[in-house]
Amino acid sequence: MCGIVGYVGAKEAGPILIEGLRRLEYRGYDSAGLAVISPEGRLGTVKEAGKIAQLEGILDEGMPPGTCGIAHTRWATHGAPNRLNAHPHWSQGRDIALVHNGIIENAEVIRSKLSDLGYIFETQTDTEAVVHLIDEAFQENSTLEDAVLTALRQVEGAYGLAVVSSRDPGKIVVARKGSPLLIGIGKNGENLVGSDASAVIQHTKEVVYLDDGDCAVLTAEGYRVCHIEEGDVQRSVHQIEWDLEAAEKGGYEHFMLKEICEQPESIRNVMRGRLLEETGDVRLGGITLSDEELAGIRRIVITACGTSWHAALIGEYMLEELTGIPVEVEYASEFRYRSPVLEDGTLVLAISQSGETADTLAALEEARARGASTMGIVNTVGSSIARKTDFGIYLHAGPEIGVASTKAFTSQIVALALFTLYLGRRRHLSILQGRELVAALRALPDQVAQTLALEPLTKELAAAYGDAHNFLYLGRGYQFPVALEGALKLKEVSYIHAEGYPAAEMKHGPIALIDDDMPVVALAPRDSVYAKVVSNIEEVKARSGRILAVVSGDAPELIGKVDHLIEVPHTVPALLPVLTSIPLQLLAYHAAIHRNRDVDQPRNLAKSVTVE
Repeated sequence: MCGIVGYVGAKEAGPILIEGLRRLEYRGYDSAGLAVISPEGRLGTVKEAGKIAQLEGILDEGMPPGTCGIAHTRWATHGAPNRLNAHPHWSQGRDIALVHNGIIENAEVIRSKLSDLGYIFETQTDTEAVVHLIDEAFQENSTLEDAVLTALRQVEGAYGLAVVSSRDPGKIVVARKGSPLLIGIGKNGENLVGSDASAVIQHTKEVVYLDDGDCAVLTAEGYRVCHIEEGDVQRSVHQIEWDLEAAEKGGYEHFMLKEICEQPESIRNVMRGRLLEETGDVRLGGITLSDEELAGIRRIVITACGTSWHAALIGEYMLEELTGIPVEVEYASEFRYRSPVLEDGTLVLAISQSGETADTLAALEEARARGASTMGIVNTVGSSIARKTDFGIYLHAGPEIGVASTKAFTSQIVALALFTLYLGRRRHLSILQGRELVAALRALPDQVAQTLALEPLTKELAAAYGDAHNFLYLGRGYQFPVALEGALKLKEVSYIHAEGYPAAEMKHGPIALIDDDMPVVALAPRDSVYAKVVSNIEEVKARSGRILAVVSGDAPELIGKVDHLIEVPHTVPALLPVLTSIPLQLLAYHAAIHRNRDVDQPRNLAKSVTVE
């Protein structure tokens, strides 16, 4: 959630910090602030409620000088999103500043202890407890890093944090437990810290991902990493795969539209070098299990959150149909709070665009603790899930900046199809069946490009229906998760209430809502349940519902029965969700534009949910 950036080097820190905040704003935009140590050793701090533009307005009157500083953009957890609760937080002597992403679970205990020692708390945040704790630890420690380590040994909860102090200037101390942080290794005496790579990409492509329990000291001379319990450690240096241009809008009005339109290429990237036409198979270098070990998989549990959970449902249908392995899909946020049965032969598959989703990480840790084999499907190289799973698949979809996920969703479906094919060919899936799926995968990017030509139609539909208060999305089989995802997209960016429902279940309650004010999006591609969906559409029409039907190819049975036909190309049932989801993404986007919403930064949301 919250975004952290820090810089130490020879240049003025302020402009670099603001630039980094702009690239991190998708992580939270309730408030923003920065702290810089001046050449004279004084700590200058500026913060403001609202988006980063509000902070920039204040800084127009004067940027704090100095070459070492930290900054933060907030997604509020504890305390209202106002200036007082904005980060950085400072010590009573205004000589220590701290920014934080996460939740300090024992904050009240710490506040009580420090209050008894005379510390005065000014904010409602859990973070303020930590900066005062560091101040208190400074009484017995001579360096900032030792004070931070002493304080953190008393802290319970999750944190990614960065600290600077005029008592020990010229350094940034950072620490991670449960919230992502990376070090950007710059040139010419520059080092940076960021919540993710977008914060540092303009300055370096060499990064070090910190592990839980790590603490690092950054200076103009270099960096040093230690573990809170183990002392000095070495962490690998990784190369960022994408360029700065990939994180820019590239002429599009919004990141969301850019990322929708990038899907032909993002899907090609998932498959690049992986399809084997002759054998009807795929090459997956990230799958490190032997064929014998793969044959030992008797059950798969997929865990994810949000849009990734919808992709997981599609994966469930694929895997059961084409491999014969029983599959369950679990909300990651619920998984570890019950007692999941993970017998021998169970594979736990975690799906996350960022690879840092807190609930998914927690579910993964629970699975590991219970002895299950683990796999990840993530977009971010070097992310926590990538490092903590036994094996996995990278999406290589490039950065996704828009808060509402689009290209990552379709890339996840394709990655699941690749894994399904890989597993299926090592079980009972024939070479002919494999070749059919490979051919369909090969054709998919061009079909996605064809589907994107529907944008003018979706814009017209958004203008016609964008003032509705409620939408209902209906689907069956592979299309039921698409209905869920379509409804979620509309809710996220337009703030229209929408529900996704199994089409056959509509008559068990939701049909009571249908009238001529209720637009119904019916997913009706020509698959094994097409005739059943046509019957469900008849039920809606009989009650004066307005129907937008997404079909694959001609649908003469629906002429006169629906108000609008949205036609996508046809492919095999397992891949149809990729094509049918795209007009729903476009509909949500244009509905949001019609309603004058902030498409890329919807209210109350953040891109990467790194707190429970």
